[in-house]
Amino acid sequence: MHNTYQPRILIADDHMLVAEALKRMLIHEFNVVGVVMNGRDLVEAATSLKPDLVLTDIAMPKLNGLDAGQRIKEASPNTRIIYLTMNGDPEIAAEAFARGASAVVAKTSVYSELVQTIRTALNENADVMPASKPVPAKDASEPVPLTNRQRDVLQLLAEGLLMKEVASVLNLTTRTVAFHKYRIMQILGLQSDADLVQFAIRKHLLFVEGPVTVHSRGPRSHSQGAYRERLNSGSQVRPEA
Repeated sequence: MHNTYQPRILIADDHMLVAEALKRMLIHEFNVVGVVMNGRDLVEAATSLKPDLVLTDIAMPKLNGLDAGQRIKEASPNTRIIYLTMNGDPEIAAEAFARGASAVVAKTSVYSELVQTIRTALNENADVMPASKPVPAKDASEPVPLTNRQRDVLQLLAEGLLMKEVASVLNLTTRTVAFHKYRIMQILGLQSDADLVQFAIRKHLLFVEGPVTVHSRGPRSHSQGAYRERLNSGSQVRPEA
């Protein structure tokens, strides 16, 4: 009896229906080792489950997919990262490749294209996307001069969490979060919470669906209510048998 190895895949998407649909489609051809619904759980799951490939949405709560993917690649350079996105902005794709992505796949792609992209990423050392990758604009390509912890605080504050909520997510004291916020505003030359949110969106730390109105507690869009519910509900790693 032949024991054929099935590549281990970890799926991350903050929409449960999307994550479950991906799992049902891919489980027949790959070993889907887990499903998570936010970026922080993704980093933890990648550390414990050691997937060969991570298939993740770019727009993830608690820690965006770009930051999560980069941290996974830094800890495990051989892990392939494929991003799924509804955003056709070439700057975002270029940033994903700069951070070590093997591919960026539109969520409008057909299933066969996704499977082929996964197989190519697993079997080749080179990037799976064409050589003519999009080149980001100067502003988007400039690195954000913040530590990982400061980036975490910035994204969560921009998502609209209170400082005590940020402290709970990051296991910090509220005073420490307040200090990080002060330093972030100082380093970036920001004057208000609205400036902070706009910076997070511009630098791809935060992705908001639909028309955006910036309030003092973060962005609000047509889908913000559902997004906030997903954010506060948390997610658990759901390993597959």
